[in-house]
Amino acid sequence: MVDAWLVVGLGNPGPRYEATRHNIGQMVVDELAARRGESFKTHKANARVVETWLRPGGPKMILAKPNSFMNVSGGPVAALVKFYGLDADHVIVVHDELDIPFDTIKLKTGGGHGGHNGVRDVAKAIDTPDFPRVRVGIGRPVGRQDAADWVLDPFGAVERKTLPILVGDGADAVEQLIGEGLLAAQQRHHAPRA
Repeated sequence: MVDAWLVVGLGNPGPRYEATRHNIGQMVVDELAARRGESFKTHKANARVVETWLRPGGPKMILAKPNSFMNVSGGPVAALVKFYGLDADHVIVVHDELDIPFDTIKLKTGGGHGGHNGVRDVAKAIDTPDFPRVRVGIGRPVGRQDAADWVLDPFGAVERKTLPILVGDGADAVEQLIGEGLLAAQQRHHAPRA
């Protein structure tokens, strides 16, 4: 599959976590599936998967949500990479990012994991950190709240008002990354909002 992309939304399984900051990667992948009227199906790689297209006649997109907890996301991702015969440069990981302000999207390929255990585990499991990432900013907690608790909390009332826009921006970033390349996606999403 030359023109196929695996888009992995990181998060934790189950209703307890689905509305938390740590699960924004899965929210973005849900939005990509919803835009195409698709539903996730169970895959033997311990993930839920949708096979779809960027656009009719365009690149194939395999949208995936691991069934494992965030810190052990690598196993399902590696199994999907093997199943679909993909290279790391066609594996887009969508994840929350503490060091980026809420309501901000940043894209990059490779580099460190920045303390994100899900990204760390994926890099270890697929034997390279050189995969594209759509980093969705959730910001850091104000005051003394522990970051580990912050990411497992639901979004606050003020954040929830703009959350659908942020999720939509994340989905747009994935589509642009696949359709136009990393640089074009960075130029659009890294520019200050008008």
